[in-house]
Amino acid sequence: MNLYMTSGTYDFLERLAGKHAEEHMVLMSGEEGALLLHETEGKTVFASPRKYEVLESSGSLGRPGLVVMNNIPVTDEGRPVFEYRFKNRAGKIENTPGFQAIRVLRPIKSNTYVILTAWDDELAFQRWKESAEFGKSHGHSKPEAGPSIFSGQPYITKYSISESE
Repeated sequence: MNLYMTSGTYDFLERLAGKHAEEHMVLMSGEEGALLLHETEGKTVFASPRKYEVLESSGSLGRPGLVVMNNIPVTDEGRPVFEYRFKNRAGKIENTPGFQAIRVLRPIKSNTYVILTAWDDELAFQRWKESAEFGKSHGHSKPEAGPSIFSGQPYITKYSISESE
């Protein structure tokens, strides 16, 4: 499965999604503007998308709510380590109240992985962050010897999915 992202104005992306109603696309808006996601086994209809391979998927995207993307720059050498750690993380998110979906996205042409989660609302996300499960999955063990697997500081972007009109 692949996931593609493209940015633009909400109106433009809404029209684009409408032209391809047979495809699974999710339109959302945030502080930086609008974002359109396209999940597919095949190619995308986007002209210049950000491209990702879906490593892990649970739940369905597209219901109204909050989408949180944890963007994590990883070195080329660190990719296998990062993926291994993520697959073997403690504190599963799927049973958290208010959870809708997760996508673990491996970048195709960049170094920034995206951990995309969808929630019923901001309160559900905040409760997850304050939970024991979050602490387990984001626990800080002692630093490992050797170079860092990260090539930059992670950052969060948030979007909202509105009711369809």
